[in-house]
Amino acid sequence: MSGELTEGIIKIIICEVGQECATKGQAVSETLVAFMVKAVVLDPRNEFNVDQILTKKDVQNLIQLCVTRLLNTTNPSLSTIKMQVYFDMNYADRAELLREQHRVLEGRLAPLVRDITDSRPRVQDEMMKVYQMIVSYMLLSSGLGSPTDIEVVREVTAALQSIFPQTALVAFISLSKKDKEQQLKNLSMLVTGIRLFNKECGKGGKGIDDLPAILNEAIPSATRTVEDSLNTCHVLARCYTALLESMHEDQQRQRQLSSFKLKEALFNVRQYEAFLCILMSDAITGAQEVEKMNVQFTTTMEQLKNTVQNKVSVDTKEVFPLFVAIYNVWTGFQNEILLLSFLTNMTNSLQQFLETQSQLFPEEVLTSLLEGVTVKTDEERIRETMGTRVNVSDFEDQEWLFPETTADFDQLLIQYRGFCAHAIGVKGLTLPGNPAIGILKHKDRCYVFSSKESAYIFAQDPDKFIQLNVEKAKEHAELIHLLELRHQFEYLAPYTQARNADKRLMKPTTKCDSSTQTDTHILPPSIVRSYEWNEWELRRKAIKLANLRRKLTHAVQTDLSHLRRENSTQVYLPKDVSSQTKHDNSSNVPRPQIFLAGLRGGSSAATQMVKVDLTRPIDET
Repeated sequence: MSGELTEGIIKIIICEVGQECATKGQAVSETLVAFMVKAVVLDPRNEFNVDQILTKKDVQNLIQLCVTRLLNTTNPSLSTIKMQVYFDMNYADRAELLREQHRVLEGRLAPLVRDITDSRPRVQDEMMKVYQMIVSYMLLSSGLGSPTDIEVVREVTAALQSIFPQTALVAFISLSKKDKEQQLKNLSMLVTGIRLFNKECGKGGKGIDDLPAILNEAIPSATRTVEDSLNTCHVLARCYTALLESMHEDQQRQRQLSSFKLKEALFNVRQYEAFLCILMSDAITGAQEVEKMNVQFTTTMEQLKNTVQNKVSVDTKEVFPLFVAIYNVWTGFQNEILLLSFLTNMTNSLQQFLETQSQLFPEEVLTSLLEGVTVKTDEERIRETMGTRVNVSDFEDQEWLFPETTADFDQLLIQYRGFCAHAIGVKGLTLPGNPAIGILKHKDRCYVFSSKESAYIFAQDPDKFIQLNVEKAKEHAELIHLLELRHQFEYLAPYTQARNADKRLMKPTTKCDSSTQTDTHILPPSIVRSYEWNEWELRRKAIKLANLRRKLTHAVQTDLSHLRRENSTQVYLPKDVSSQTKHDNSSNVPRPQIFLAGLRGGSSAATQMVKVDLTRPIDET
């Protein structure tokens, strides 16, 4: 069966179921119808085979079953499913709710901010109009007082003029749009802080409610309301559990109580209890935050009073941060008011899904059914099993976790919302598990049990009992959300390969239409002219910058560094220098030729020597 065909059939079924319920006077949402279609198809008692293409008869049968279950308003199972759908569609955690509120507030102020930032006043009247719009923004963004109250407007105007006179509009207009928006936010924080300080000093504060006092009174009241509803849930849960246990122990009582929808009623109460626990946790968190903010608000206000002390002029660097701090704390008070209102509305809205309990089991009927039955609270059941513990040596291949051997034992993620993993599939009961008995870790998932015997039975074949729990969730679709089994029911039902060649069933291919668009240049171009991708060019520039030819490498060695590291010195040796001329030339002198005569004597007794110089002159050479 192709995925496209399946999706189309489901849409047709949802549409027809919604229309038929509307014609019979029961308005249902598409989300509720879709969940009910899933519940009917998953229920094995309805014998729907999702591995085959639904025939026209199957579709009509599915539609009728869905309509019948949606119109059966006395069934606690339908109330539980409606409760789950309502909570999923309307509940939001603290951070998400505050983000949404901030987004809504910005959306409401966007036209006014646009008018202020886009205005270009030229004459005095236009300047005055822009200033009045800024005053309106200060008032609306803070949420302190009505814009139609003249005294409130005058107070806001006076606070704004003390930090932003009309003469500052000239500089404000010359700013960019983004800077204008930021300055408006800064001015709003300062004006709010000034008004709160004036209220504390008894000099103003018109239209400002005492939020700390309101919260100190409203939070305990809301907490008591949730506690009362939780106590009602605890009473009903232990009564239904006792009746179901008596049915398993006595066949006669099983025949007597089989007509009552006790399992569906128990699941309804447990789901209501789980949602109330979430709301109670939010209420406790809100109370803690308010307590912190009360201390912070008082401390900051005292610090601001000590800084001002009736001075004529005060340095803005000292008081402005304190005004902003007061604004932030007061914004926290406003957020807690919003969260408390949301918490109260959710608590009141959830009560409607418990009305079937009073219709099916009035107090007198429930009292008569409980005659001779021992009723135990969840706390009593846990106390009874505190002395028992699983013997790890009895299991060779199973991993058991205990408080003294496991770090962050209380932070472990327990499956089935902490209910006994054995009692769900076998008895259809949501019994509280006792971690002290031992937590079984199987395939990276943790399971707890209501008794040692249940733990031993489950540990013998965990996969078998896990599958039993899944089958029980198919019969009672509200268990999918209650036991947090959504990871096992991510789609309507698993498609399988063809079981025989004649069917020619193919596993569907998941398809979706998607598109993306990316700006070519999100940021303005910034070309770095000095960028080089060639590492050798970078090396050349580095050598050039270092200019090693004109530098000397120095090394110093002290007594402390002696023999601790190698030291070296690098120098450039002097080069051999020579010169060369363009012409070769030479000079030659006359060879001396001198002769001496008469050295051997002669006829006379005295020797007469004659010296004859035959050397040629230099000019003749």
